Amino acid sequence: MPYALLQLDISDRIATVTINRPDKLNALNDQMMGEIAAVFADLATNAAVGVIILTGAGRAFVAGADIANIATQSAETLETLSALGQRTFRAIERSPKPVIAAVNGFALGGGCELALACHLRVASEHAKFGLPEVKLGLIPGYGGTQRLPRLIGRGPALQLILTGDTIDAVEALRLGIVNSVVEHSTLLDTARAFAQTILKNGPVAIARALQSVDDGLDRPLDAALANESKLFGSLGQTTDMREGTAAFLEKRPASFRGE
Repeated sequence: MPYALLQLDISDRIATVTINRPDKLNALNDQMMGEIAAVFADLATNAAVGVIILTGAGRAFVAGADIANIATQSAETLETLSALGQRTFRAIERSPKPVIAAVNGFALGGGCELALACHLRVASEHAKFGLPEVKLGLIPGYGGTQRLPRLIGRGPALQLILTGDTIDAVEALRLGIVNSVVEHSTLLDTARAFAQTILKNGPVAIARALQSVDDGLDRPLDAALANESKLFGSLGQTTDMREGTAAFLEKRPASFRGE
């Protein structure tokens, strides 16, 4: 389907989704939320895609939500907007295909929350991160109060949430918010290199690994381990497992089929 605020390119099993509202620093509005939800739903079932890269056009990844769209809303409408954003970002987090955020610039508020919902984050040296909602009399409403503490710990997360401070890419790397920081000119190449490394592995195993990590985060350890065993066992029924183990024993590259 055509998108007004997104650009989509699919090449070599890598889908690159570019948020394309640079005149507004890619600020999230209702239309963009709908398009993000639609493109990730489509890509999740697209057999030609194995990894998804998400980035922004211009100077921003996403500079936040469109405040003009929020300022006059009622409590009920704000709750609805929050729930919609949470569902959209949760679908990204639950994608069976790895999602890599290539953070090219400002990732603030809802933009930071969008990056946190991705599985991996590669940052340009120019990237900035922050959850400044308290400065507007709000709190992060698209999952930021939940994902950031899970990612970097309660204390560091609360410092960012309660101060509303913006941090640079180097500090984001130190805190564990991003996986790597690279020169701006190499950002997409680095993200594609991550994607190409992932694509060499079994697609079903990748999906099960993502599921195991996500399912286990909020379970007691024994329950999470039991779930891991169940998912591990399910791979014994796959062609990919037979191929991968045979290729290892025969000292040749595996040829996975995703089944």
